[in-house]
Amino acid sequence: MIKKIIVSLSLLFSLATLAQEGTSSPYSFYGIGDIKFKGTVENRSMGGLSVFPDSIHINLQNPAQLASLKLTNFSIGGTYVNTHSRSEVQTEKARRTSMDYLAVGIPVGKVGVGFGLIPFSSVGYKLQTIPTDANPLYTKYTGLGGVNKVFFGLGYKLTKKFNIGLDIQYNFGKIETTNLRYENGIQYGTRENNLSDLQGFNFDLGLTYQSKLNQKLSFFSSLTYTPESTLKLGNTRNIEIIQFLSSGGTNVIQTEDIAVSDTTIKMPSKIALGSGVGEVKKWLVGGEVTLINYNSSSNRFADIAGATFENAMRYSVGGYYIPNYNSYSNYFSKITYRAGLRYEKTGLVLQSKSINDAAATFGLGLPLSGTFSNINIGVEVGKRGTKYYNLVEENYVNISVGLSFSDRWFVKRKFD
Repeated sequence: MIKKIIVSLSLLFSLATLAQEGTSSPYSFYGIGDIKFKGTVENRSMGGLSVFPDSIHINLQNPAQLASLKLTNFSIGGTYVNTHSRSEVQTEKARRTSMDYLAVGIPVGKVGVGFGLIPFSSVGYKLQTIPTDANPLYTKYTGLGGVNKVFFGLGYKLTKKFNIGLDIQYNFGKIETTNLRYENGIQYGTRENNLSDLQGFNFDLGLTYQSKLNQKLSFFSSLTYTPESTLKLGNTRNIEIIQFLSSGGTNVIQTEDIAVSDTTIKMPSKIALGSGVGEVKKWLVGGEVTLINYNSSSNRFADIAGATFENAMRYSVGGYYIPNYNSYSNYFSKITYRAGLRYEKTGLVLQSKSINDAAATFGLGLPLSGTFSNINIGVEVGKRGTKYYNLVEENYVNISVGLSFSDRWFVKRKFD
């Protein structure tokens, strides 16, 4: 039954990943879009922390944590996003549902192996200006697509205290953008259609440390480093002369293909350092700092007036609490209660103003009776940007659900 569920979910996830529009944010206009992946539901519920080792949940942020797995794990997660966007003159609401990850982790002695698929970034915006007497020009910008990652990782238990890890990721995806312009009083308008096929490799390096402070308390620390990498873009473009119909649609009068060069995007290097303390299977609390170096990279498709990038910084604090992990009579005592805070300087600068993102997170790990599997639910309530300086403030509520199936696989039967 479990295998049938896994196969069904895998097929569903693959189809949804290719078709989904995971964001409605105007900030996805820049670069490769919104960076959607911030860890599994378990990690996101603790502010995005990746410092804690886990024997039954796969960690997709630090490959060294794969060596902590004791059971084979299959994980899948998705998020429902409810966003209320507002400027000084307008408000809008949007809802999106997207798949976040599909991953398998397998312990093999001192080695942990992980592989899967992650929708990494998402583009999904519709921006327009309405003609007025002072400005008769109508413009509309739309974008759709994003970047996905297929990854393969290895974690190795170097000693009882140290784990090391490496994962290799193949990035691929398509981003489609359309720019439409017409002027009142003129019969035809123009529409520029751009398509970029993205592909490239990158890798992550991980290191973790774990030590006993006394009989109950343990100390944890982790380090993750992602070197700078390059995405190759195969670009195509065409220009259309269009006519607006009374029904609201458009009629294409003429199309001309435009030769454009293929380009590259440098993806920034990243380093994350975290530490925590607590009693395993009871409570843990920790913090993590992540630095993304945009100064040496170019995370844009083209030069955009008023938009620049600066070094990004993310601060996360959080933890979990389990009343009684081994309780047989009280189900609520076995639930994992998670919470955290996250503050992020995203690196995007518009109108000379840094775009920041802050959120409070909390969640539950609901064990499935008689197994090591569980359902994880996380809620993220936050705000990004500002409504001043001709910008947009986004107030959002994200509800994430993850399924984590853990069991012993590949066990040789003693009896047939």
